[in-house]
Amino acid sequence: MTAPILPAHLSIPQIAMPSAAPQTTASGGAFQSAFADAVAKVESFQQNAQASVNKFLSGEGEELHKVAINTQQAELSFQLFMQMRNKIVTAYNQVMQMQI
Repeated sequence: MTAPILPAHLSIPQIAMPSAAPQTTASGGAFQSAFADAVAKVESFQQNAQASVNKFLSGEGEELHKVAINTQQAELSFQLFMQMRNKIVTAYNQVMQMQI
């Protein structure tokens, strides 16, 4: 089974697997930067959608279909982000419940 292909603006950043060496703050930094990038992308989509709606409502010539596409893009990116967050929280909880 192949992985679904996402548009470039919704691509999931690749994170290198940590080696057997002791973990350093660099691996945490990679996750933190990937998470910050994802949040920034979701915010930019939402700001773009809001600007598009404002232009349409003020009569600045924004076309209705562009408004609909921008708002749908913002909604889908937020839903994808929330599902990724849910998976990460579930994985974290499973790791924390493992007995050593």
